[in-house]
Amino acid sequence: MTTTTSTAPATGTAGAGTVSVRPTRRRGLLRWLFVVPALAYMALFFGYPLVRNIVMSFQHYTPKTYFTGEAPFNGLDNWRAVFANELFTDALWHTALFTVGSLLGQFTIGLALAVFFSRRFRLSGVIRAVLLLPWLVPMVVSAVVWRRILDQEHGMLNTALHAVGLVPADGIPWLSSPGVALFSAILVNIWIGIPFNMVILYGGLQEIPRDLYEAAALDGSGAWRTFRSITLPMLRPVITVVLVLGFMSTVKILDLILALTSGGPADSTQTLGTVTYQLSFLQLDFGQGAVVGNVLILISAVFAVLYLRANRADFGKGK
Repeated sequence: MTTTTSTAPATGTAGAGTVSVRPTRRRGLLRWLFVVPALAYMALFFGYPLVRNIVMSFQHYTPKTYFTGEAPFNGLDNWRAVFANELFTDALWHTALFTVGSLLGQFTIGLALAVFFSRRFRLSGVIRAVLLLPWLVPMVVSAVVWRRILDQEHGMLNTALHAVGLVPADGIPWLSSPGVALFSAILVNIWIGIPFNMVILYGGLQEIPRDLYEAAALDGSGAWRTFRSITLPMLRPVITVVLVLGFMSTVKILDLILALTSGGPADSTQTLGTVTYQLSFLQLDFGQGAVVGNVLILISAVFAVLYLRANRADFGKGK
């Protein structure tokens, strides 16, 4: 009788354990079934090209390889050749200037417009929609239009500036002078990126509670102090996202530069993106092109890690 009494609870416990374990396993299996397609997609379209690009940077990879299948390893020869090339050093510097200048201009003007449109007025929605056009137009189309506008002899900008007496009759060589071409490319990229910054920052401003501004007004806080003490801190997560996305799209710029200047004049607008294109598709040295591509990936990865660490720190403070 004692044995029967002690066995019954044990059996019941075991049965309950079996019932509870099976649904847990099923849930785990279902979760993996949802995750596996995404992992397969990432591995196929991101992981494989990344690994292949890294391997290619250590190979003598030429058009002949596509016919023979032979791509002998040459160690660090590609890396040494790229780092010894003055064009790579100049392109690295140009990329840094182009990225920093573009981000500063896009963010500053985009934030100013977002703050301006956060105060609703008649036709504000229509004006915001019009300002979105530069971002909606394909970048190559924008670059071609700006190339005509910035033309030294027949461009609209020089014609307008000369009409008001700001420039001489021969105009400013916006795209044909090595000292001005990169600055012109930065201005065009700022014009293209302003709408994106404005829209994202405007959305962030709408999420800030109005009560905070009312309390600041009651305390006698001025406009600048309110902006610095309330708007910027509350907008920080959105600002981080805008800057990271802007960096990722700007540091690898290619189509805009090719359509505007093709990297000239005198390589004054060569960036890492254009050097990768030049080495891989013009000189057909895919190994060296892969090296520059890997440098771009490394720069983006470092920036992404810093972004994740900053987000983690903000999350920790929020908790």
